[in-house]
Amino acid sequence: MSAQSPEFLCIGETMTLVYPEPSLPLEEASTFRMHIGGAESNTALYLASLGHSTGWVSRVGDDPFGRRMTSELQRFGVDTSAVSTDQNAPTAVYFKDPTPQGTTVHYYRRGSAASRMDATDIDRVSFNGVRVVHLSGITPGLSDSCASMVDYAIRTARNHGTLVSFDVNYRPGVWDVETASPVLADLSRRADVVFVGRDEAETLWGTATSDDIANYLKLSGSLIVKDGDVGATEFTDGVRTFAPAVPVSVVEPVGAGDAFAAGYLSRLVAGDTVASRLEHGHQLAARALSSLSDFNPLD
Repeated sequence: MSAQSPEFLCIGETMTLVYPEPSLPLEEASTFRMHIGGAESNTALYLASLGHSTGWVSRVGDDPFGRRMTSELQRFGVDTSAVSTDQNAPTAVYFKDPTPQGTTVHYYRRGSAASRMDATDIDRVSFNGVRVVHLSGITPGLSDSCASMVDYAIRTARNHGTLVSFDVNYRPGVWDVETASPVLADLSRRADVVFVGRDEAETLWGTATSDDIANYLKLSGSLIVKDGDVGATEFTDGVRTFAPAVPVSVVEPVGAGDAFAAGYLSRLVAGDTVASRLEHGHQLAARALSSLSDFNPLD
């Protein structure tokens, strides 16, 4: 990490994203575009585009994909000095498949460089001056060492008085509900700010409404429940605040939650009101929804 610690530190795997252009099912497509995509780096990119000093911690393979990934993040102002290169494992790849029934995602991440992350990746980073550490529920499902790393990152952040932000981000392609459910609930209860989709919470914990989720988790910090095109609700200290979603013509839903988190966290550290935080989250999410790329740069 650079001499001066960033304001935000985002930790997790990023993959090479391949998608057809024009938007056709993979079985029919002949031309493709390549970008990068990862929940935590998406959030880092949006935070950097909003003017925040932001760092990303991960591992990449010693391959063109890993080099392209780090240079792309650097180009948008994200500090990648804490990213290490693994000589013995590849950078993961995933494909978007836009079909008439909706977009599906095909992951090729087993045995990836990032899945080999452990506590040593956290020890390389200085937390002095870091205001927020952002993690997601994808990382602990990648491997036992990644799960231990997330635990260690939270404990380290706590020791430094750093705010912990956690996006539940359940991925059935990474681990099954029975395994993920208690782990993600425990990590949520250890965080200061938690983002979760109403639908994924129902899958994980059988909670049908945002109020049910709040009652189930009983967080000491802030819970933000996102409910698609309906809106988002924050629960903090028993106070419930709702903000409707921004109307948008959806091109692609992947990455919208990461953008929402960035918008919300940006206004959180600025000391804005709950309503302002939620509204800014919706605005960035709408931007992500209008693009095929996981990250849609701000003008």
